[in-house]
Parts: sequence; structure tokens; C-alpha cells
Amino acid sequence: MDRVVAEYPAFQQVEAVALAGSQTTAVTDEASDIDLYVYLNTDLTLKDRKRIAGEFEENPEVGNIFWEPGDEWIDSASGIHLDVMFRLTNWIEEQLVRILERHEASVGYSTCFWHNVLSSKNLFDRTGWFAKLQKKANRPYPDPLRRAIIAKNFPILRKTQSSYLNQIARAIKRGDSVSVHHRMTALLASYFDVLFAINGIPHPGEKRLIEFAENRCERKPLQMRAQIEALLNSRRTEKLEAVNVLIDGLEKLLP
Repeated sequence: MDRVVAEYPAFQQVEAVALAGSQTTAVTDEASDIDLYVYLNTDLTLKDRKRIAGEFEENPEVGNIFWEPGDEWIDSASGIHLDVMFRLTNWIEEQLVRILERHEASVGYSTCFWHNVLSSKNLFDRTGWFAKLQKKANRPYPDPLRRAIIAKNFPILRKTQSSYLNQIARAIKRGDSVSVHHRMTALLASYFDVLFAINGIPHPGEKRLIEFAENRCERKPLQMRAQIEALLNSRRTEKLEAVNVLIDGLEKLLP
């Protein structure tokens, strides 16, 4: 990894390089990749990115735009999967303003960028910009943000006409198993967004959420793991009851 990190500071538009993901959260295993974030004032050219990636694998994926802009490859020397993502500095600054100052909630994953910045390991910081960004991010969880996330995500679990519960019920009725799974995934995204907001903890992302919640959340449903697993393993005739049990446990925690 050090060899990869050393390549990017040669370009003056690179403001910082940070390590994030499972490598910084003590939950790595043999399948864990390395997530590097390269913070830029202006974009690097694809030619330059391809040259860097090509030093570590013969045929890297360069120019991915499916999620965040990034390049991926399997390091030929170590066999480790590297995922290098590129962010403009003004873009990530705006994400923190949106979350921490304007208190804008999303449908699921509201505070993931905040958690990402907070948990990153600073590997290169040309002017101290990233250290300042992390200092800005290191603040108490804003109460208005907590309320906004709950207000946006809890009602759509089952209270509204288009709630996930109602959508799952309609999908079951028409025998649409793909839609059932899609809506269950969305329901869990909002469920965890509310749970982390209740506990004043930034959302860690999409991996190992049960373990994270069990270890970090002081307030959580007593049977949370069992309730989630019951929902995921439920038969069609059991799903709606499993959804209601899951939401009941969360509702008891609401302020």
C-alpha cells in the first residue's frame, strides 16, 4: 500500500490521501480490500491514473464511475484488492456542511460521509487541509440532525401509504419476489439510519451493521439480531409479521 500511496503526491492537484473502510475499523479479514481516498483540487487525467495503476497490475480498471469515481486493481505482488476513489475537496466539504450544519437527512445512510472522514487515517496531507477537515468533523452529534433523520426515515418504515411495509405487502400479494427483497433492503437501510441517529453515532456504511450496532449502540432492541435474521429468513407468509416485530423494537427507542 505504501508504494501506491507514494505515487499520488507527485501531482500537485492531490491535496491528501487517506485510508478508510474496514482497514481502519478493526474488522478486517482475509477478504478485506484496501480503500484509498485521493482528495483533489482538480481532477487527475485518466492517462495519469492509468499509469499509476498499471505499475501494480497489468490490466487495472481505470475510470470507474458506477459509485464514486475510482480505479481498482489486484496488486500483482500481494494479491490484495485496492479500491482508489477520487474526491474533489470542495465536494467533500459540502457533504459535511450538508450534514453537520444544514442537518439534511437522506433516506438511509444519512451520515456515512461524516463517518468516513472521521474514521480515515491520514496518509498524506500536503497543506494540512485533511487534518482541518477531520477536526471539523470531530464534533458532537447535532440534535437537529438526529431529529431530521428520524423524521425522514421512521415514518416510511410503516406509517405512510407508500411505506416499506405496505410496499412489501403489495409485492407479496402480486408474487413479486424481487420487489420484496428490494424493499426489505431499503427498509433495513432506513432502520439502521434511525438506530444510529437515536444513539448519536455516525452511520458506518453497509457492511457488518449488526456487529457494529451491537458493539457501539447503547440503546438498541433487545432481540435486534434475532429480529433481523428472522426477517431475512422468513417465508412469504411470515414476512409482514417479521417486519412489524422489527419496527416495534425500534419504535420503543424513539425519544
